[in-house]
Amino acid sequence: MKFLVTGAAGFIGFYVCQRLLQQGHQVVGLDNLNGYYPVQLKRDRLAQLLAQPGFRFEQLDLADRAGIANLFTKEGFQRVIHLGAQAGVRYSLQNPMAYADSNLTGTLTILEGCRQHRVEHLVYASSSSVYGMNSKMPFSTHDRVDHPVSLYAATKKANELMAHSYSHLYGIPTTGLRFFTVYGPWGRPDMAPFLFTKAILSGEPIKVFNHGEMLRDFTYIDDIVEGIVRIQQQPPKPAPGWDGSDASSSFAPYKIFNIGNNQPVKLMTFIEAIEQATGKKAIKEYLPMQAGDVPATFADIDDLQAAVGFKPATPITLGMQRFVDWYRSYYNVE
Repeated sequence: MKFLVTGAAGFIGFYVCQRLLQQGHQVVGLDNLNGYYPVQLKRDRLAQLLAQPGFRFEQLDLADRAGIANLFTKEGFQRVIHLGAQAGVRYSLQNPMAYADSNLTGTLTILEGCRQHRVEHLVYASSSSVYGMNSKMPFSTHDRVDHPVSLYAATKKANELMAHSYSHLYGIPTTGLRFFTVYGPWGRPDMAPFLFTKAILSGEPIKVFNHGEMLRDFTYIDDIVEGIVRIQQQPPKPAPGWDGSDASSSFAPYKIFNIGNNQPVKLMTFIEAIEQATGKKAIKEYLPMQAGDVPATFADIDDLQAAVGFKPATPITLGMQRFVDWYRSYYNVE
């Protein structure tokens, strides 16, 4: 098949492109290579993709309406995996307009492309952040999520609503995936696994928010990719007898899944996993909760397992050992 993968030079997009190419698909990867974090990391991911047959890269901004429309017309994609977005909860406090351009306008241009060219299935990235201050654990896609606590989360919830409207109006099968704290080799430099590893190896203090009283459903990149690739093979259908009580499905061809490890890890246990992998002790600076943050995330993945026969299972000790090994190799650090 012929795929469009947005955010192809990003962390998750890079791995998804690799997997699709291994399966023999044609992949057009789109990215604007913005400077949210060092562009060289994106270019190094991209270099690996460009070396593989079946891959072509388009440097294009998601908010470029004419550019995206022309790309869909020219390429005739069968399926789209939309992972490109302005990421980060804390960054959204300082740069809100970047989220409107990339996450709102950018998703609308992709939806329009899918509508105009009858794409078979649109899979797009949502986020565990949409659960906001929901206190019911584990977080279930069947529950309503109407109280985001960051602009980033609000844009991801908006993406789900926009996708539903296109599924309803135009019959486009859309599946939203709520990712839970994705980590692994080639991971984002603004995320805790990267920041903590860098600081610990450098002998610098790490910032431990909420005085360490945090739980995160850390999910290893290989598990995320396995879920994405299996789900894109199953375009959703309207739910028979849907009565409005289930927020994860619809009378339209629309579905929402969580992809998380289903095993929340205490922040201090996570830090211990990095200490074990690096062989060094962390210097901890305890700080209060950050604005827009939540104390815990925990994914209910029963629907994912029922739909595609897979559940993430990589333990944090193994995942962080792989990340630290990659970090030392990539940055040539002892």
